[in-house]
Amino acid sequence: MLNGLEAVFFYLFAFIAVASAFMVISSRNPVHSVLFLILTFFNAAGLFLLTGAEFLAMILLVVYVGAVAVLFLFVVMMLDVDFAELKSGALQYAPIGALVGLILAAELIVVTGGYAFAPKLAETVAQPTPDIAVRHNTAALGDILYTDYIYFFQIAGLVLLVAMIGAIVLTLRHKPNVKRQSIPAQVARTPATAIEVKKVETGKGI
Repeated sequence: MLNGLEAVFFYLFAFIAVASAFMVISSRNPVHSVLFLILTFFNAAGLFLLTGAEFLAMILLVVYVGAVAVLFLFVVMMLDVDFAELKSGALQYAPIGALVGLILAAELIVVTGGYAFAPKLAETVAQPTPDIAVRHNTAALGDILYTDYIYFFQIAGLVLLVAMIGAIVLTLRHKPNVKRQSIPAQVARTPATAIEVKKVETGKGI
């Protein structure tokens, strides 16, 4: 159970996280949306720290805030995207979005209700939480991730690799009349093809 000070910080982080998450989807300026997303990640990291999951908190800050969110910010600021036109057809996807939201809400209710009606359900898991004095959270997470779920971990890496390759293929556009670097052509150059000697007559130079 949380004590008084921890409860205050929990509700503070939770309120700011929920409010900033709402601002992410309601803000008209995409740059502001990304900044509110970074604020959401910071407060979620604070919630992880309160629960003792310091490794997840640091990963959330380093990976999502330090890389993903900042990358989103630079992409949004550098691309010349007409967001007004992009958002004009968003209402046609509202029914599908509402359906997905209802499914997620039902899943959360089922999970929360399962722990509420069966308080001892956590004791039946295959990998119980070890004592913090014996095994740290980071070491325990690594034991499970790289032993029981190693194949799923590798599959997730392959999925991300395929997604990255797909994003590069979809966004790569070859424009005409643009000079591009050709490594084989550079390696195959010889002094005879790289240097051209011209004999300039006296008094006719530049």
